[in-house]
Amino acid sequence: MNSLGDILTAMVTAFHEDGRVNYEATAELAVYLADNGSDGLVVSGTTGESPTLTDDEKVELFHVVKDAVGGRATVIAGTGSNDTAHSVHLTERANEADVDGILAVTPYYNKPPRAGVIAHFQAIAGATDKPVILYNIPGRTALNIDPETLAELNEVDNIVAVKQANPDLEESRLLRSLCDMGLYAGNDDMLYPLLDLGAWGGICVASHLAGPQMKKMVESYRAGNREEARSINESLAPLYRALFITANPIPVKAALNMIGLDVGGVRLPLVPATAAEEAQIREALAARALMGG
Repeated sequence: MNSLGDILTAMVTAFHEDGRVNYEATAELAVYLADNGSDGLVVSGTTGESPTLTDDEKVELFHVVKDAVGGRATVIAGTGSNDTAHSVHLTERANEADVDGILAVTPYYNKPPRAGVIAHFQAIAGATDKPVILYNIPGRTALNIDPETLAELNEVDNIVAVKQANPDLEESRLLRSLCDMGLYAGNDDMLYPLLDLGAWGGICVASHLAGPQMKKMVESYRAGNREEARSINESLAPLYRALFITANPIPVKAALNMIGLDVGGVRLPLVPATAAEEAQIREALAARALMGG
């Protein structure tokens, strides 16, 4: 059973001009998202620039966002890394912050064997009583968690779902045949097709800007109005593309600043959007009448 929500926004982390975390602006963004289609918020994920956040910054963000939304949206803490001991420690701290769930990415760079992947996630799940979502994103980690491994991990009581960013729909289809693990679309353009497979929803980036529409897509599909859901998905396709013309979260931060939600810049090694990239983003926002918000 899904208690975390249909549309979970992998939210950005706002920064001051000098690169410090802007907790006040992050809290304001969290409230905005909760008011605009987001059932839950993933804090300190890839979109939140987790690789360049310190543990103390992450934990403070967990507290700040949870206090800001006050139960109106679930808060899922990104605690994964390529170091199991570090991931366990951060998960314990997130648990103490009383978040609603944990998101843990595949160990990247190390390329552990199957037994290591299983032991890694078992250790993280053992550090919390909260539901754990695994994050399968082979494009960033150089390692795919195959359906058979996911099905085995689903036997752990509190490993409840996977954020699936492997675009091969056959893998997700096989997973559904093997077990009842919850399935979240890990790429925005996978949300609609994965609804056909009974997905719980999506962990999304475009929902920063089109949360109500993405929520409506899920609701329409589940109400049996698939044509309306398909139409919404097609209308959002240009926005999906614009938000990934360069490394995430560069485009979505640029977009949020354009519509008047001041989230600041990015931390190195990410760099601001170029003028050409900004023009493409602005065009996509204007097409959806999102400019000037």
